[in-house]
Amino acid sequence: MGGAGEGDAWADQEQGNGGGSRGVGGGGGGEAKRSEIYTYEAAWHIYAMNWSVRRDKKYRLAIASLLEQVTNRVEVVQLDEASGDIAPVLTFDHQYPPTKTMFMPDPHALRPDLLATSADHLRIWRIPSPDDAEDGAASANNNNGSVRCNGTQQPGIELRCELNGNRNSDYCGPLTSFDWNDADPRRIGTSSIDTTCTIWDVEREAVDTQLIAHDKEVYDIAWGGAGVFASVSADGSVRVFDLRDKEHSTIIYESGSGGSGGGGGSSSGAGDGGAASPTPLVRLGWNKQDPRYMTTIIMDSPKVVVLDIRYPTLPVVELHRHHGPVNAIAWAPHSSCHICTAGDDMQALIWDLSSMGTGSNGSGNGNGNAAAAAAAEGGLDPILAYTAGAEIEQLQWSATQPDWVAVAFANKLQILRV
Repeated sequence: MGGAGEGDAWADQEQGNGGGSRGVGGGGGGEAKRSEIYTYEAAWHIYAMNWSVRRDKKYRLAIASLLEQVTNRVEVVQLDEASGDIAPVLTFDHQYPPTKTMFMPDPHALRPDLLATSADHLRIWRIPSPDDAEDGAASANNNNGSVRCNGTQQPGIELRCELNGNRNSDYCGPLTSFDWNDADPRRIGTSSIDTTCTIWDVEREAVDTQLIAHDKEVYDIAWGGAGVFASVSADGSVRVFDLRDKEHSTIIYESGSGGSGGGGGSSSGAGDGGAASPTPLVRLGWNKQDPRYMTTIIMDSPKVVVLDIRYPTLPVVELHRHHGPVNAIAWAPHSSCHICTAGDDMQALIWDLSSMGTGSNGSGNGNGNAAAAAAAEGGLDPILAYTAGAEIEQLQWSATQPDWVAVAFANKLQILRV
């Protein structure tokens, strides 16, 4: 079930104005617009979630279940602007709970409508187009799934390929995450608990590169360009890889026991060398508007670490306003200095990092001074906050509709106007 929520979504954390922050949403100036909330309630606990980027599929998202059984579910849902309801467009079974789901980065709809999911393997699904409706009856009994939505039989989704990076076995280490390269959509990078990152050529359905990226499990991966990606791991490090030099990686940050540590420069399997074991890093976000900056979050920590890849080892700033472990991070798709974070404290917070040296008005050598100033003043405060009904496990900021942020908690999906 889905419908519009009540009241304002975001509380202004700055003094004075309520109902929105200047320059955060993509809609532009004028009077502060009314905040809106739309809610969809699934029949199961939601974990994976992603916005579609196709401009011909507004307000469309994919969500996936977290069920303690082999058979899980994936739903593609869409907001009907006229009725204000979010309804399923397509649903299908999935083997094991997906750790991530992601639509193909194809905003202009020049390629097939594809959706990727990660679990035991990387799977690429083709979402049927309206032209496929005539063939719906033929696929109605297909185990890949068809669905009757609003009384109309929909054609089944097509499993295009199932990719296993372990050449020696039908089984592989579970995939923790993946990222689809928007600069080169042929490439998907996956991360695994077997310490590897695998770069797939989706068109050839073949491994392009497989790297032993870390000393322990790799928990997340993010592209920073056509041939550059970064990963985070249980070994406590953020490492950047350039596919032109596959033998080396650069350590940008190491967590250490206190959340900050040293270790920059080229390394490949370098030892940690400290007395205290590092704290695992579990999520990574690369700023698409300014690739000098990325963020990471530490396992079971309320802290968000913002990094400048030009200055390894020292964070630009650490964000400390969450009151429970942070689970998700999302850079604004239209602004280089705004970021949203969400966690177990049921809060989604939007931050303006322009004073920290990020963005077009940041100076090249202001990294240390900005961080020191923030620490001296007791830390940076968020500009907007939203409180959900339970711990927020997933957060996505829409790339093609930057006025909208989606959060997932318990069995609810909410899309919020910024």
